[in-house]
Amino acid sequence: MSTTKSKTNLHIVAYPFPSAGHIIPLLDLTHLLLTRGLNVTVLVTPSNVHLLEPYLSTHPSSLKHLVLPALVPDIKPSPPHKRFLAIVRALRDLHYPFLLQWFQSHPSPPVAIISDFLLGWTHHLACELKVPRLCFSPSGAFGMSVAFSTCRDPPKNNDPGEDINFLISFPNVPNSPTYPWWQIENFPDLEADPDWEFHRNSMLANLESWGIVFNSFASLESVYFDHLKREVGHNRVWAVGPVLPLEGDLIGSATRGGASSLPCHKLMTWLDARPDNSVVYVCFGSRAVLTSKQLKVLATALECSGVHFILCARVPDDQGLILNGFKDRVGDRGLVIKGWAPQVAILKHRAVGSFLTHCGWNSVLEGLISGVVMLTWPMSTEQFTNALLLVDQLDMAIRAGEGTENIPDSNELARLLVVSLDKSKPQNVRAKELSDAALSAAKGGSSDKDLDELIKQLADIKKLE
Repeated sequence: MSTTKSKTNLHIVAYPFPSAGHIIPLLDLTHLLLTRGLNVTVLVTPSNVHLLEPYLSTHPSSLKHLVLPALVPDIKPSPPHKRFLAIVRALRDLHYPFLLQWFQSHPSPPVAIISDFLLGWTHHLACELKVPRLCFSPSGAFGMSVAFSTCRDPPKNNDPGEDINFLISFPNVPNSPTYPWWQIENFPDLEADPDWEFHRNSMLANLESWGIVFNSFASLESVYFDHLKREVGHNRVWAVGPVLPLEGDLIGSATRGGASSLPCHKLMTWLDARPDNSVVYVCFGSRAVLTSKQLKVLATALECSGVHFILCARVPDDQGLILNGFKDRVGDRGLVIKGWAPQVAILKHRAVGSFLTHCGWNSVLEGLISGVVMLTWPMSTEQFTNALLLVDQLDMAIRAGEGTENIPDSNELARLLVVSLDKSKPQNVRAKELSDAALSAAKGGSSDKDLDELIKQLADIKKLE
């Protein structure tokens, strides 16, 4: 992307949702804005300040940060989706008055707020402050289209406890996607719950915001960007991705997001000793914890397939013995990483030929840029939508599994692991085409131009003050 430094005197606030998978892409976007001469203050919670370090050292004068009050962990235990909703609402209650006071007392307050889509309430803060609010989506336009439709018209199932495969369709979304009930993010039991209502209103507030910025690129999801522009009633919907650094040191790619149990140089040495396109990288993200059944199927498939592999997965403490014996049996053919993995560095290595992924959007883009074939095994929420996009609409991935409901047979998964490394497969051709398209968009193409247009429109607002 362009790195032309021309001082704009624009000062904006960037407010990521306090989770690594949301913070890092917004920091990457912040990096791009800083290289174009903006001044940015990042809002960050105490436990996530360390994620800012490589960016602060790269932009010591134009990047500032404000440490927000920490959320006291007194949310009562509950099912995961209820707990998540309660946390999001508690963040609003804690941070809204703090930020209002900070803005109003600042000698040179920011002229705009860009905040994560899970922080839709910041639209109301921006309205009170009389500044534009940009919604940032670290997810794709397809996933957001489904999420917005779900919130506007929550799907119904008269017997969700029994009929989990009841089909839900979205005829108003392009390509009319259809999902079994268990794959849809919905909270039908919470319609009268204030936390659910707050979440729904926050999501809909994103549609009312001044603009929406996506970590995606136009040619990947063009039909969904056109759809969202119709939904919001204007053209201030920008596709500026992939925002992750594409060259150089990748803003500390070896330690991006955390520390690995296996040092990056040891990983690279192991990969250097492998032939081109011979390694399957397996990772289910930083949040998904594999069940005992999932882990046993995966370990058996990796063992029986005979492929070289790197496995990075969170497992329950009581399942450690499965991997201990597993590591002894596969020997030097595979590596097991506990904790965070230097995923970008791994995927860009010439020895890695395919990627078994949970289909989180960050992983999708990192795999796409690397040009590797993806095996999809989504675990929750918009990951199912991302898998549908990769397999059925882009023809660049192979479906392997779906959550805990569709766990593949270990023999079939072993076969797919081998197939994924076959460079003659059509998915390999499509993966390379889309990799080229992503790089072209980010290097002087549509994403570069969208980011320049976004900054121009913000500067025009500043001139009118």
